[in-house]
Amino acid sequence: MRKAEVSRNTLETQIVVSINLDGTGASQLASGLGFLDHMIDQIARHGMMDIKVEAKGDLHIDAHHTVEDVGITLGQAFAKAIGDKKGVRRYGHSYVPLDEALSRVVLDLSGRPGLEFGVEFKRARIGDFDVDLIHEFFQGFVNHALVTLHIDNLRGDNAHHQSETIFKAFGRALRMAAELDPRMAGIMPSTKGSL
Repeated sequence: MRKAEVSRNTLETQIVVSINLDGTGASQLASGLGFLDHMIDQIARHGMMDIKVEAKGDLHIDAHHTVEDVGITLGQAFAKAIGDKKGVRRYGHSYVPLDEALSRVVLDLSGRPGLEFGVEFKRARIGDFDVDLIHEFFQGFVNHALVTLHIDNLRGDNAHHQSETIFKAFGRALRMAAELDPRMAGIMPSTKGSL
C-alpha cells in the first residue's frame, strides 16, 4: 500500500495529513473550515484515496494560512506516498459536470511544479469561504507534490458548482496518474529515466 503521513507545524498552523493512494475513498477531515473539508472529501471520494486531515490554524485572522498549508501538507504526503513513480501512468485527466458547471483537470507527475488556473468564479465567496483560496490550495499542492497541473472551469454560473467540479475532476485525474499500470511494472515513465 502506498501510504504516507506528514506533519507541518508553524506559528500559523499545525497540520497532520495522511494519505493512502490505494484506498477506498474514505476521509476524516477536520480543517476547521467546512467548505474546505467538503472539497477535500471530493478528492478522496473521486480519487479513491483515503485522506485524513487534522488542522488547527489562525482562523481568527482568516482562512488563508490554513488552506494554503493544508494544500502544502497534502502535496508533501502525496509525494512521499507516490515514491519513485516507477510503474505509474504519470498523466491524468478528467472532465466533470455538475448541473450547469463543467471543469477539466489535466496533470502530469512530472517532478516539476506548475499550475495553470483558468477559473473565473461567479462570486467572491461561497458562504464565508473566499474563493481566491482555492488557487492557494492548489499552488501549495503542486509546489510540494511536484506536479504540473492545469485546471480549467469551462462553464458555470454557481461558484459552489464550479468549485465542486474542479475538486472532483482533480481527484479523478490524480487517481488516473497515480494508478499502477501493469504493463509499466518497475519502469520509469520518462525517457530521462527519472521524474
